[in-house]
Amino acid sequence: MTNAAAAMESYTRIHVGQGEHHVTDDPSVMLTTILGSCVAMCLRDPTAGVGGMNHFLLPEGDAGGLDAGRRYGAYAMEVLINDCLKAGARRDRMEAKLFGGGRMFDSLRDVGRANADFAERFLRDEGIALVGGSLRGNGGRRVQYWPVTGRALQRAVADAHAQVAPPPRRAAPVVDAGALELF
Repeated sequence: MTNAAAAMESYTRIHVGQGEHHVTDDPSVMLTTILGSCVAMCLRDPTAGVGGMNHFLLPEGDAGGLDAGRRYGAYAMEVLINDCLKAGARRDRMEAKLFGGGRMFDSLRDVGRANADFAERFLRDEGIALVGGSLRGNGGRRVQYWPVTGRALQRAVADAHAQVAPPPRRAAPVVDAGALELF
């Protein structure tokens, strides 16, 4: 086993699925998710050492109850921010990375773009700094995020059955304090 592989094994992996979120202050926790047209916000307060990730399916809609509401961005963003605040974060120190919003099929409405646009607008309206990530493009991605340090890794996910014209392109890394690494 290589040193990098051994280091990855020492983390507690927590998968964040559609409509879910997770907040932690544990430096050994790595949050993971797989995104297509969905978007995940990775949020943290670097001073408090607390952060988390959400994963939403659609920007907005008629929630019709708590469980149905979990799939919408408006709910997912608020619940992640509120849980970070409860864990000791301060809104004025929060920083976010956004991932996902891929165009998955040429023949359908571009839900990924709508999700990405919503997430960027939400952060702008809330005054939360967007410090990195990777939005839009074609195809899916796997994201790993360490909320305490802000480190994020992304890998393209190929789908042999996808009907997208050009092959997925790798997004250029965004240089920031919590660097985005592509693997």
